[in-house]
Amino acid sequence: MKTATPNKGRATGPGFVELFTPKLITVLREGYGLAQLRADAIAGLTVAIVALPLSMAIAIASGASPAQGLYTAIIGGILVSLLGGSRFQIGGPAGAFIVLVAATVQQHGMDGLLLATILAGGMLVLIGFLRLGTYIKFIPYPVTVGFTAGIAVIIFASQIKDLLGLKLSGVEPGPLLEKLPVIWHALPGTDETTVVLSGLTILIIVGLKHLRPHWPGMLIAVACAATATAMLDLPVSTIGSVFGGIPGSLPVPSLPEITVAKIQAVLPNAIAFALLGAIESLLSAVVADGMTGRRHRSNCELVAQGVANVASGLFGGICVTGTIARTATNVRSKAHGPVAGILHGVFLLLFILIAAPLASFIPLACLAGVLAVVAWNMIERHAIITLLRSSRGDAAVLLTTLLLTVFRDLLEAIVVGFALGSVLFIRRMSNIADVESDTPFVAEDRADSQVSVPQDGPALAGDPDIVVFRISGVFFFGATAAFGSVLDRIGDTRRALVIDFSAVPFLDSTAANTLAGLVQKVRGRGGNIVFCGTKHDIRRDLFVHGMKPPMVHYEADIDQAVAWLNKRLDPVVTAKNELTGKHHA
Repeated sequence: MKTATPNKGRATGPGFVELFTPKLITVLREGYGLAQLRADAIAGLTVAIVALPLSMAIAIASGASPAQGLYTAIIGGILVSLLGGSRFQIGGPAGAFIVLVAATVQQHGMDGLLLATILAGGMLVLIGFLRLGTYIKFIPYPVTVGFTAGIAVIIFASQIKDLLGLKLSGVEPGPLLEKLPVIWHALPGTDETTVVLSGLTILIIVGLKHLRPHWPGMLIAVACAATATAMLDLPVSTIGSVFGGIPGSLPVPSLPEITVAKIQAVLPNAIAFALLGAIESLLSAVVADGMTGRRHRSNCELVAQGVANVASGLFGGICVTGTIARTATNVRSKAHGPVAGILHGVFLLLFILIAAPLASFIPLACLAGVLAVVAWNMIERHAIITLLRSSRGDAAVLLTTLLLTVFRDLLEAIVVGFALGSVLFIRRMSNIADVESDTPFVAEDRADSQVSVPQDGPALAGDPDIVVFRISGVFFFGATAAFGSVLDRIGDTRRALVIDFSAVPFLDSTAANTLAGLVQKVRGRGGNIVFCGTKHDIRRDLFVHGMKPPMVHYEADIDQAVAWLNKRLDPVVTAKNELTGKHHA
């Protein structure tokens, strides 16, 4: 795929130092004062309030202690923001890791989990320094949506026991098909008090989200449940009764038991941690980019994630990754830069040092309610409906990935989903090759004398408000990274954007999703966007993904698109020109 922009020169590629300079250094170089510190402090406190109950809930669901979840949030939050390539990324424990972490603890014990976390951190550092982070973006969009929804199903299933207060005769099975019969036979022992607590927790979180969206619903729900449990002396399981409370300080860093046999045993788990961590962290960074218009450095971000995982393992924590919900909260809280993430970790540390004994009263049913809401929010319902409507191929990739995640294995689901996506792409290319042989998928080499400088058309001469992009070739999941780099060149002063699809024979759902993010960004800042030269099939796919008029305007070619924008951008000037023309005539 090729894109043509108004930039005439070609800049040299960035060097090693530029690629791996943390965003914190970039922000400090831009100038940092009390106003920025105040904004970051408010955002950091807001994120810490959200992270406090989530970190404990995720750790408990993963088979670890709530204290380990807080250690992970503190260490991960500070190091990811200190060394990362994103301005707004918040690191910590994530719900997506619950399945993998719980399975690792069950197979290899806590020492095995810590060793796998440290090994995964080393892999992430290596991936980053080898500049392989860009290839992570080649995973098709249906695969990402599918495995995320599958993880959400498993998370909810893992919380049924604590939501209902069930007492099992033995250890709760991990696989879903083995778990459900055990849960079913234990249903007669449902505890009414536990059900009321978990139900009220969910009701408070959901209700406040609609009535008072800026209030920390999860923390309020946990505080209310803990207060009720302590004052009424409710007979339910709490952090204090199950885990003995939370220590009032960070542990001394130490290495787990390391042997060759142990490394070989946990290596598959470490590879799964590294792969999922890379996907989740870069996906979270992309979400932050879409909300702010900034661009992250993927390889620098992976190095930071790796260092954070190594440190988390040394301090007894679990896996660290970029967390989408907390990162989005950070952006909405008007954070200025990475200092907000660092302060979020500091505020959580202060909680451990000052208020750790209060956490003993938090009922496990309440944290299960928190995770039930998290699982529901993880399912991208709109994206699933869009993909199911988009094409049978995308629907097949989505459902295959989802079902394999739920009933088999996450790593297997990602590999099979990626393979299916690639086969689907090859099939689509063969079909298009028969129908539209006049449009080459890959441009042939030409001599220098044959290459013409891209022009933006006479209608754009001297107009600084309109920028035109021409996409040439197949626009699919492997090309979205290149298109993302083009977004860097969209200046904040541009009021209008034209994208020419006349040389695009096909686009897939990943590309359409990338375009939808661009449309939201342009429209969000009050700009106009026009698509021109779209073929019937391409326009249908764009419509399915929500890019319909008046959100996007469609024209036949660039000249018509620019003419429409000129009238829309400056109708007064257009009217004057027409009046002047009539007068001269």
